[in-house]
Amino acid sequence: MTDTLPDRLSADPSSPYYNEELLNRGVGIRFKGVEKDNILEYCISEQWVKVTVGNTTKRDGTPMTMKLNGPVEAYVKEKTDEEK
Repeated sequence: MTDTLPDRLSADPSSPYYNEELLNRGVGIRFKGVEKDNILEYCISEQWVKVTVGNTTKRDGTPMTMKLNGPVEAYVKEKTDEEK
């Protein structure tokens, strides 16, 4: 499998952009040059990310999100010797 990531990817299983295989490999996101670990969804071409807002949830139990605009870089995380 190549290290090419899709233009849009979501960590929400109910989303049509969800890809469990890619998420299990480890996807890293840099938003405005800063490494983020609370990204639920991203779109590289439209330059936005959806991030979780603390521990708040909606009535249905899903995390509350906020859409932020800016440059997005996605990459496959390198596995260390301990993870292999």
